[in-house]
Amino acid sequence: MRFLPLLILAILPTGLFADNWPQFRGPTGDGIATAENVPLDFGEESNIAWKTDLPGRGWSSPIFDGEAFWLTAAIEKFPTEEERIELFKKQGVEEKKFKQLQVASSIELTVLKVDPNSGEILLERPLQSVPNPEAIHSLNSYASPTPVLSGDLVIAHFGSFGTYALDHKTEKVVWERKIKIDHSVGPGSSPFIADDLLILICDGTDQQFVTALQVSTGETVWRTDRPAMRAPKGDQKKAYCTPILIKDRAGRDQLICMGAQWLISYQPKTGKEIWRFDHGSGFSVVPRPVFSNKHQLVYISTGFGKPKLMAIRVDGSGDITNQDKVAWEDPKRIPAKPSPLLVGDELYLISDGGVGSCFDAATGALHWNERIDGNYSASPLFADGKIYLGNQEGTINVFAPGKTYQEMAKNQIDGSIMASPVALDGALILRSDTALYRFGK
Repeated sequence: MRFLPLLILAILPTGLFADNWPQFRGPTGDGIATAENVPLDFGEESNIAWKTDLPGRGWSSPIFDGEAFWLTAAIEKFPTEEERIELFKKQGVEEKKFKQLQVASSIELTVLKVDPNSGEILLERPLQSVPNPEAIHSLNSYASPTPVLSGDLVIAHFGSFGTYALDHKTEKVVWERKIKIDHSVGPGSSPFIADDLLILICDGTDQQFVTALQVSTGETVWRTDRPAMRAPKGDQKKAYCTPILIKDRAGRDQLICMGAQWLISYQPKTGKEIWRFDHGSGFSVVPRPVFSNKHQLVYISTGFGKPKLMAIRVDGSGDITNQDKVAWEDPKRIPAKPSPLLVGDELYLISDGGVGSCFDAATGALHWNERIDGNYSASPLFADGKIYLGNQEGTINVFAPGKTYQEMAKNQIDGSIMASPVALDGALILRSDTALYRFGK
């Protein structure tokens, strides 16, 4: 763990973090930050305020309540190779999948609270110990969903391993729930707040549904099953997406929940379906949709299989699959993991394998595509006139928004970036596979 000297800490502005970051991809859930003076150039030895080594692992992004950062982690005990094979066999894993998966002998699901000025870990709270957890994908973690803030509560979600609401002032657990589904390769969907409801997408191999819990108590308010699917196997019915909430021109509040085969709009208060759209055979969907209020389009990536980018009109009702609601689509260089980023009239994407693209949000016309080296899981961030892309090799590429590609900086940190970045006034917050960084002064 590395901190700044006390003299430097003493002169840091204490009011630097006046804003907050309450959920995955920020205040509006789309990777758009209003922060100013976000650093352009930084690294392990430059423009760094602090770096804190983190216990365990987790791909969840940090959230910020105005006073502290909150993260989740899984502290793992790893088996020997012989024990690993035996655990796979006990769980009924096919031998051909052994190389794709990882497994732990036990995990301790943990919530972390970190001081924004010093980087000191203020709280390391174990929430649950899980012996012999099911195997997960080699690129996943047992703590991948990003926590969410609601009033005085920090809600840490670990998929079927459990959901925990903590009072962020007293640091006590207020309630907990376990909603069991078979993730197959581990949890991924982040929780979402819609007024006084906690929305959870639960798309497993065994069952697929969306549910709303009362934020204050954790009690179920509604649960709506997904429509029937064509896929013959449960593996092709699962998904790991995070919902968004929009208001269309007719004044309808729509909870947009992307899943395998279906993109569905629900009434957030009741869970009643507004419309559904059959997007094809995509599954294991990860990218969070984004919405253009100007164009009344929601942009989706259809997930694994062969990802497509689709722009869907949101003014329909019922099954809109054959109602001419696809404004445009593109099947090339589309990510299966990173979410799209909408800045003005331009839609930006980075493919898993490192090809960046910029589309006209209204028409789908391609402005540019460019090789941006690396492998990508984290979603892009727009802050202070710059777009940030962190990759699994620890490189943070920065480029200018616009109809032509203009690289602004290339920065390097140790380790791998799987969590999406956070921007606050004067600072960029990054989580690697081993540490939390604050860059900027």
